[in-house]
Amino acid sequence: MYVTHDRALAAPAHDSAATVAELRDRVEIVDALHRFALGQDLKDADLFASAFTADAELDFRPAAARWGAEPPLMSGRDTIVSTVLGLFTGRVDTTHQVTNARIAVDGDTARLTALVEAQHLLSADRTRHALLKNPYDVELVRDGGRWLIRRLVIDNTWYVGDPAAVFG
Repeated sequence: MYVTHDRALAAPAHDSAATVAELRDRVEIVDALHRFALGQDLKDADLFASAFTADAELDFRPAAARWGAEPPLMSGRDTIVSTVLGLFTGRVDTTHQVTNARIAVDGDTARLTALVEAQHLLSADRTRHALLKNPYDVELVRDGGRWLIRRLVIDNTWYVGDPAAVFG
């Protein structure tokens, strides 16, 4: 499930071209998750959508189960974008911080493990909020020179506040 290799790079140290190619892939892989996070924070549908394949899946069920919610599995880029931004735009302000990225590349597919801290504040009542610390398990595919999220599973380690008020 999570990337737990004992080193970051797979390319041999003496192979400069392979190392540069792998580093480029790693930057583009993390950038897909940054587009996901910043797209939400800015309510930028194009940036948010650019993180996903057309047939992507977003599974927030493990995180939501921590506070007793049962959201559906979101399938398809358009559904993910309209659902998430529809839930937040004009109602919830968010900030996401992505850390502890671990990556495993296998040709044109990759796995990414990261910790994401997500702050959610109700726009009309900032005393109602939810701060979540979530491990992300991400499957990605290469799309030319960039990488796209094919499947994203969001779990939750801890939270403070009232997620039910934020997520409805």
